[in-house]
Amino acid sequence: MLIEKESLNVLRDALERLEEGFTDLPEYSPSVDPEALQKVMVEVSNRMKDNFPYPHPMYCGQMLKPPHPIARLAYALALWINPNNHALDGGRASSAMEKEAVAEIARMFGWETHMGHLCGGGTMANLEALWIAGNLTSRKKVVASKQAHYTHERICGVLGLPFDYVPCDSQARMDLVALKARLDNSDVGTVVVTMGTTATGSVDPLPEILKLRSQYDFRIHADAAYGGFFTLVDNLDPETGTAFRHLNEVDSIVVDPHKHGLQPYGCGCVLFKDPSVGRFYKHDSPYTYFSSKELHLGEISLECSRPGASAVALWATQRLLPLVPQGQFADDLGKSRKAAIRLYEMIENDPRFRAAMIPELDIVVWAPKAESAGKISSLSKGLFEETAAQGLHFAIANLPASLLKHRWSDVEWDQEDVTCLRSCLMKPEHLDWIERIWQTLDKATKRVLHQQCKG
Repeated sequence: MLIEKESLNVLRDALERLEEGFTDLPEYSPSVDPEALQKVMVEVSNRMKDNFPYPHPMYCGQMLKPPHPIARLAYALALWINPNNHALDGGRASSAMEKEAVAEIARMFGWETHMGHLCGGGTMANLEALWIAGNLTSRKKVVASKQAHYTHERICGVLGLPFDYVPCDSQARMDLVALKARLDNSDVGTVVVTMGTTATGSVDPLPEILKLRSQYDFRIHADAAYGGFFTLVDNLDPETGTAFRHLNEVDSIVVDPHKHGLQPYGCGCVLFKDPSVGRFYKHDSPYTYFSSKELHLGEISLECSRPGASAVALWATQRLLPLVPQGQFADDLGKSRKAAIRLYEMIENDPRFRAAMIPELDIVVWAPKAESAGKISSLSKGLFEETAAQGLHFAIANLPASLLKHRWSDVEWDQEDVTCLRSCLMKPEHLDWIERIWQTLDKATKRVLHQQCKG
């Protein structure tokens, strides 16, 4: 069964309890035409069949983690009210729940004092962080690693901030020598440290970058949109674990609950260590903010209308699964990490494959062995299609030759990049399914290699 339906009974009970809060109102019965709804919903369900099976453990491709049932239920429940978390007039309960949920995320990073809120996703959250950085650093240059998300360059274009990339080392992390050269020769105001790149899951060397900050005086923004929740995991390698333990020393953090936080899209979160940056958001509204002396979330957000349902879903999820070390949430995330290590070991021990690098989180990138980058790319694409035909879904990543030449020293680099296979083992169930995944991969590989020999 792919679609869980038993929890719908819980939703009906919760809706009846919610309705009890409004029994003092005059009788009102919203008009609903069940037959018309049914007709359209049949169309919707038929159209939605045209999707990859994202919730299933045999889907290991893009960063599409199914929401937890409690998040789905709480989000749906909130939609019967449809609160707007811009001002307290639009969502009293959901605004309070957002503040509590965001505070729990901040505490996960060691911040008892902070300013932060939910956003539509990581792009908007990173935009707010860099907008604040630009205001505090006289609009100096922003730098990020070559493997950082492309959104940073695009955001800087929107904000009118100068931007530059820093080369990476063989582990796809920001190269410290190259960063120091940028700091020596450029007017750098902000360094974006990526805590889990979307291509390879690599984690930039934050402790060493913090040491450079003491010499050069720049802001550090941690883009932890993908990897932020791994701060709770106890089975990272020592160097990666140390980087996460230093997150409390950065100036701002972005994390996406709609990635590893078990939330529906879109739910991002931006956090600032110094609450006084709220002064940059100050604006006047003739009608929104006078109903309460309490902080309206619209006063510390660039976005105006925002779904209160996202906050309700996040609050409910964190209520069920607190963000604490050695809790169920952390344990499940640790299983994803174990699955990645297991798959990496299988790949390294199989003469048909080669890994691009050692996984730091739960993303594994690898490719079939061949004598040239062109042939590796061709085999990767063929294997991508063949595994999908057998019900196993990976993703494809194009990595530059400069990233892999050291590790793949025997490859003829007849092109500037190479196509690899990429697996995001985001679901805790992937650990139990890894043998099934490997069996399917093995079968598909034999078929692809056989076809190559025939050709």
